[in-house]
Amino acid sequence: MTRTIVASATREIVIGFDQPFCVIGERINPTGRKKLAAEMQAGNFDTVIKDALEQVAAGATMLDINAGVTSVNPNETEPGLLVQTLEIVQGLVDIPLAIDSSVTAAIEAGLRVAKGRPLVNSVTGEEEKLEAILPLVKKYNVPVVAISNDETGISMDPDVRFAVAKKIVERAADYGIPAYDIIVDPLVMPIGALGDAGRQVFQLLYRLRNELKVNTTCGLSNISFGLPHRHGINAGFIPMVIGAGMTSAIMNPCRPQEMEAVRAANVLNGTDANCSNWIMTYRDHKPAEGGAVNAAAAAPAAAGGRRGGRAARAGAGAKVE
Repeated sequence: MTRTIVASATREIVIGFDQPFCVIGERINPTGRKKLAAEMQAGNFDTVIKDALEQVAAGATMLDINAGVTSVNPNETEPGLLVQTLEIVQGLVDIPLAIDSSVTAAIEAGLRVAKGRPLVNSVTGEEEKLEAILPLVKKYNVPVVAISNDETGISMDPDVRFAVAKKIVERAADYGIPAYDIIVDPLVMPIGALGDAGRQVFQLLYRLRNELKVNTTCGLSNISFGLPHRHGINAGFIPMVIGAGMTSAIMNPCRPQEMEAVRAANVLNGTDANCSNWIMTYRDHKPAEGGAVNAAAAAPAAAGGRRGGRAARAGAGAKVE
């Protein structure tokens, strides 16, 4: 059975087909958040601290940490800021972290200070990235997210995306990195722009699980980009991708509707033993009287989700959040 181990200084988490779905909190990411970017550049980490604590309280299994505040001289600015952010967050919470950057120097700087066994986010199928990131993954003995695009960009053909994932797994093996330390992102396309985006992902997940035997992840909210009431689409997507074999996702755990879907899928998938987590979370739950719907939840959601530093890595042709 494929098992990817990530760890903080005090806690070990296993990502796998027989494990509860791994929720990787996305919010510590200044991409698309001008206020947060400005704060971080000014050395103000109040929002980072708030987001870290809130995501853990909401049920995040891991936290993704991104410090890409500017596209100007990121090789100079990002390593130090990422290190500072990592040190603050791992001093606050005891769950594993993902080091999220498109800057190789920032990833290596983060790996030097990260405690436990963090996840590197990410490597693509581009030769330059493979040669830069895979040696670091081997040196620090950590798992890595493998994004299924290469120099040609993101293919709309799922067979091509599978081939890129296979290439990354094979190249990792050349460095002595086992397949269980590769977590493939098959790249979720917006369903509003590509009508068979859901089916593509389900087919890819089946092949990734059964042929490559790797764990998987995605930027969950990409599926609903451009549609009204995005949380409803996201919440419907979650149990479907879990049923198809996805084992983790980068998402916002502070959205109750989506976390409820994760917890329900864990119950139905048999990874919440004796329904204990569901019972502990919802035993005092009181539904709204008369079927009333919270107005904020019913309002169309803004196109807000983020996938830190990933637009450049995924290439043109798709909106990556």
